[in-house]
Amino acid sequence: SKQMLPKVEAYHKRKLSDKFFCVYLDATYLPLRRETFEREAVYIAIGIKPNGHKEVIDYCIAPSENIEVWTEMLQNMKSRGLKQVELFLSDGVVGMKAALTRTYPKAHFQRCLVHVMRNICAKVRVDDREKIMNEFKQVHQQTNKEEATAVLHDFYTKWGKVYSHVIRSLKDIEPDLLVFYNYPKQIRASIYSTNMIESFNNVIKRKAKPKAEYP
Repeated sequence: SKQMLPKVEAYHKRKLSDKFFCVYLDATYLPLRRETFEREAVYIAIGIKPNGHKEVIDYCIAPSENIEVWTEMLQNMKSRGLKQVELFLSDGVVGMKAALTRTYPKAHFQRCLVHVMRNICAKVRVDDREKIMNEFKQVHQQTNKEEATAVLHDFYTKWGKVYSHVIRSLKDIEPDLLVFYNYPKQIRASIYSTNMIESFNNVIKRKAKPKAEYP
C-alpha cells in the first residue's frame, strides 16, 4: 500500500485530455478497511475520446453514493483540463443532471435506459413485467427519434391507467431518454445505456473477489 500511494496520488493529479466525446458515470461497491470494515462506493468516470480511445478518467471513494461527491469529482475533472464533453451517461442518481449542467453546461445527458427498465420492473406486478419490458425495449430499437417518441407515447397511453405513478416518472425524465438518437446509428447501441462501464465494474469485482477486504 505504501509503495502504491505515490502512484495513486500522481494518477489523481495528472493532466486530463481537454475533450471527450462521451463520459460514462457509475459507482460500484467494494469491501474496504479503514477503522472498521465496510463496503464503500467507488465512483468511476470512463471516457471515450473523439478518436475512439477509452480511458478511465478518474475515480474516487466515499462511504456511499451521493450527488455531492459526484459534483466534487466533476469539478475536479474540469480543473485538471477536461473542458469539453459532448455526452454524459449515468443512471438515475438524484441531482445528476443539475450537477452536469453546472459543470458542463454545453454537454448533453442520456439517462441509462437499462436502469430505467429495472426501475419500471421494480414498480409493476410480476405478471406484467415481461410484457412491459418487451414493449419498453422497442423505444431504443427504432430508426429515428420521431418513431421512438411515438412508441414511448403509445407506452404511456397503454399503461397510464394501471401504473400512473410509473408513467408520471417516465414523463418527468422523457427529455433524457432519447438523446442517443441525435447521434449516428452505428454508435447508438453503445450510448443508450451504461453497460460499457458496468461491464468494467464487473471486471473490478471479479479481480477483487479473492480478497476479503482492501486497505
